[in-house]
Amino acid sequence: MEIKTHESIDQTLCGEPVEVTEGTSTVRLTCTANMAADASGLVHGGFIFGLADYAAMLSVNHPNVVLGAAETRFLKPSRVGDVLVARAQDETPQERKHLVKVEVSCGEDVVFSGTFTCFVTKQHVLAGS
Repeated sequence: MEIKTHESIDQTLCGEPVEVTEGTSTVRLTCTANMAADASGLVHGGFIFGLADYAAMLSVNHPNVVLGAAETRFLKPSRVGDVLVARAQDETPQERKHLVKVEVSCGEDVVFSGTFTCFVTKQHVLAGS
């Protein structure tokens, strides 16, 4: 499926799309040293959130999709070297307001879960600025 949103995103920081279909996406991110929050190799949660957010945007896959809110949980820590996979499912694909469920896994372990409230606006949010 053609990707219609977030075409300029840095996939080394937010993940690489593995699969994008109507209402779903799978995105993979390898955690690198520049994502570490400390000397132990703990990955800063912002990168994991960014991966999940990108997966949510791809599941809606509209040029004007924006994030309105998110309810999330970090369930386990991630480390430099981990390969994370985000799976997103748009629960309300026919509406202007989309509720997208996202889970991020490292192997068999779910490390993050959330519900992202996304909106499709009539025009780009920066149009006319």
